[in-house]
Amino acid sequence: MGGETLAFVEAFPRFLLWTGAAGVMLVIASTIYVLLTPWKELALVKQGNSAAGLALAGAIAGLAIPIASCLASSVTLIDLVIWGIVSLLIQLIVYRLVDVILTDIPKRIEQEEAGAAIVLIAAKLSSALILAAGLWDPALQRF
Repeated sequence: MGGETLAFVEAFPRFLLWTGAAGVMLVIASTIYVLLTPWKELALVKQGNSAAGLALAGAIAGLAIPIASCLASSVTLIDLVIWGIVSLLIQLIVYRLVDVILTDIPKRIEQEEAGAAIVLIAAKLSSALILAAGLWDPALQRF
């Protein structure tokens, strides 16, 4: 076998394990998010509520961005899990803060107010990007 093939054979199981761990963390975080929100996104989406679909899509993307950053910069699988959990907890706290600041978001989402959903998406994605940048530090070792 060539060097590239051997490298693939050696790295592929690690790739599956790490990517699978990140995927599991995203599913768990998304489930926690759905359980913590005062409205039932999935039920509203099934009813055709586009604002709920937008809000849920923004939440999932907002949770995935910090996980991706952890996946890109973690040195060990334990490192990935620890920083992944920290980033997911911070994202859930940020969601709660935005929910408090933007009053009546649940009611607005239930009434299909796309504007409220879009502002919520922007807050989730913006905080996710900032969090991801803070997490990604493979060479600088600032902390």
